[in-house]
Amino acid sequence: MLIVGIEGTRLAEHEHARLLAPEVSGAILFSRNYADREQLQVLVDSIRALRGAAFVICVDHEGGPVQRFREGFTRLPPLKRIGELYHRERDAAVAMAEMHAIVMASELRACDIDLSFAPVVDLARGNRVIGERAFDSDPQVVAELGAAYVRGMRLAGMAATLKHYPGHGSIPEDTHLEAAIDPRPLAAIRDADLVPFVEGIAVGAEAVMVAHVTYPEVDRAAAGYSKIWIDDVLRGELGFHGVVFSDDVGMAAAESAGGIGGRVTAHLDAGCDLVLVCASAMVDAAIASVRGRAPCADEKVRTLCGSVAEGWQALRDNPQHARYVAALRDLATSGAASA
Repeated sequence: MLIVGIEGTRLAEHEHARLLAPEVSGAILFSRNYADREQLQVLVDSIRALRGAAFVICVDHEGGPVQRFREGFTRLPPLKRIGELYHRERDAAVAMAEMHAIVMASELRACDIDLSFAPVVDLARGNRVIGERAFDSDPQVVAELGAAYVRGMRLAGMAATLKHYPGHGSIPEDTHLEAAIDPRPLAAIRDADLVPFVEGIAVGAEAVMVAHVTYPEVDRAAAGYSKIWIDDVLRGELGFHGVVFSDDVGMAAAESAGGIGGRVTAHLDAGCDLVLVCASAMVDAAIASVRGRAPCADEKVRTLCGSVAEGWQALRDNPQHARYVAALRDLATSGAASA
């Protein structure tokens, strides 16, 4: 039920017991865990040696400002570049969204990483932390490009995670640093921010990540702590039956539920399946808070595990991969030139 962070570029001795805890379903990696591809592979292999294939190894690797592994990986342009292309050449942009997803996912799968938390389907409406991570401000554009991105990830053997439900882009606050409140009623959110989630669910996204944003016209609790948002709207109205992730419990906007243990249990009580505990210093308290609680069902966790993938050398020898990488570089260059 927990996805936990680790400290460095290799597993510390005390982290073995953490990863072996039955309450832990996976690990999330960051830039602090990366030196180069060879080191990354050793780290991933050491995690697999402890827990095997049915343990989800995750990363935030969207491209643009959020790409944890850079040297040795394709530098992925931000999704905003694809949205800009959409307004010039719609079909080319849809194809580019799929290519971006395939390159991103196939390179991670070549390193035996199961899941990147992507795509962002928030609207680009001025949020400080979303910014160029979003495709566009128009819900229909984001829905079409987000659906293409989901298809590309799945073609590359990776499950897709729509984030940040029910929409983080229409308010200015950065939930890493401050509380975030969206005063709009449900009808307004349904007509705008929820549109890309509806489309992403329709094309088969396996997971949704819930934002640490409060929408007081719907519920006084933040979305990740809200049965209304998770059970009534997401699972009921939208018909989503996949995995629900919390966002990181270490973020400032998560503090409304109290300490680390309170935040973890509040997410689980509201209907989240897996809770992100990204700071390694918080992991022991998180595990203690849920000890004895029934873990996330194995069949749900398995839906997030990557399918069999070729190794890095086979990927480099693949001419389609080379064409896609070249197209992404051209996109990044053209976007920089027009900025």
